[in-house]
Amino acid sequence: MTADAQRKRAIGHILLLAAGLLVLTAISAGSVHLVNKAREDSRRVLRTLEVENQISLVQLQLRRAESAQRGYLATLRPDFQADFEQAISELTPALTKLSQLITDNPVQRRLINEMMPLYDQRIEEFRTTNELARSKRMNDAAKIVREGIGRDTMKHIDDLVGRMRAEEDRLFVERTTNADRSQTLAASITGIGSGFVVVLAGIAIFLVRRSSHARDQADARLRDSHLNLEATIDERTADLREANDEIQRFAYIVSHDLRSPLVNIMGFTSELEELRGDIFKRIAALSREQSAPSAPENATDTAEPVLEGSDKQLSEDFSEALAFIKSSIGKMDRLISAILSLTREGRRDFEPVWIDTRELIEGIVATVAHQAAEAQAEIRIDALPNIVSDRLALEQIFSNLIDNALKYLKTGVPGEITVRGRTKLGFAIFEISDNGRGIDPKDHQRIFELFRRAGTQDKPGQGIGLAHVRALVRRLGGTMSVASELHQGSTFTITLPINWSTNRNPRP
Repeated sequence: MTADAQRKRAIGHILLLAAGLLVLTAISAGSVHLVNKAREDSRRVLRTLEVENQISLVQLQLRRAESAQRGYLATLRPDFQADFEQAISELTPALTKLSQLITDNPVQRRLINEMMPLYDQRIEEFRTTNELARSKRMNDAAKIVREGIGRDTMKHIDDLVGRMRAEEDRLFVERTTNADRSQTLAASITGIGSGFVVVLAGIAIFLVRRSSHARDQADARLRDSHLNLEATIDERTADLREANDEIQRFAYIVSHDLRSPLVNIMGFTSELEELRGDIFKRIAALSREQSAPSAPENATDTAEPVLEGSDKQLSEDFSEALAFIKSSIGKMDRLISAILSLTREGRRDFEPVWIDTRELIEGIVATVAHQAAEAQAEIRIDALPNIVSDRLALEQIFSNLIDNALKYLKTGVPGEITVRGRTKLGFAIFEISDNGRGIDPKDHQRIFELFRRAGTQDKPGQGIGLAHVRALVRRLGGTMSVASELHQGSTFTITLPINWSTNRNPRP
């Protein structure tokens, strides 16, 4: 399967899972909402039933008080009076509770507000007739009963109670229907959600089985590919090692062979310089003979001949040409020496040993103490981690970096060079910072190239130091980088394994 197909399949899986999650979330939210609504509708149905029960209780207490009043009027027995008082005492809390239960229904509130004075009127009539009977005024009590005022009040109360019951019956039907609908919808959504979960689970199982099958096929192909991988790697490594050794031998031979003609050029240049002296001495002697014929022919003059005019200009041109040749020979000799040094270093086998890094840096600083004093520079060594690595390689790395920091300080500014280190995830990180000239960001990679230099070329060097340092760092299994701006100083960062071994990064 191509990378594009794998990416499309992965995107499809993600979209499918996202859609499933979105639908499941919607179903869950809908189910929760409907369940809460069904619970609220059920609570309202219960409230309706409770209101109807409370209406019946109020009516019961009122009928009980009326029965006790009639019994007392007929017999004047104290137990009927006691029943009356008890019924009245329970009627008032029943009316209060009924009023509280219907506070959310304006229709019922209006009816109860209309009913409350009628209850008070009826209770007051009961108390009046009982008091007349207790004071032996039975005729007056009977008169009140015969007038039928109480019957009209009771009829009005019964009418209001009937209207309240009708309202509660209507609410009961409405709320029961809503509760049934909510429960049905909740059950439907739950069923749909369960079915979708089953479908999604089936799709997921299918995708997992397909991915597992594809993974098994990929593993099989990977095992087939790895059958001869180790042998191939060994073969390629051997070829690379042989090619690298051949390159090093070639560089050594070329550098060695270049030195032979260079020595000849240097010898002939010296002879040319001696020949120049003889030639221009003779020219000077001929000039003197022409100007003073009486001068002795055998006179010798070992001093620099005195020339005039075109002869003097010719001598100066000859000397300048020889100086250019000698300068080029010296530069060529230094380049050949650098190449030979690199080839010898490339052939050297590294030996990992435990290194006290602070002691090693202090030794390097001691060797450049005179140079630092002349540059008015202070080299500060902070805490450094100890590592296992090749000591000579580390000496060359830090010596080169500290030497460069001293070489490229700002003129007239006291130098500040700091060497510090820390550890992270099995690696030692060293930083060499200075407040020198700095390096233009566009030259950060250029300075690590062989025979390439950056900035003003006013210091001696062949442009191989940093390239050599980076090669050593890589052979030690590490990395090297620089952070710098012009006129803002530089910080070179070296990252090396804390415990390096030849097996970890063998020489190719």
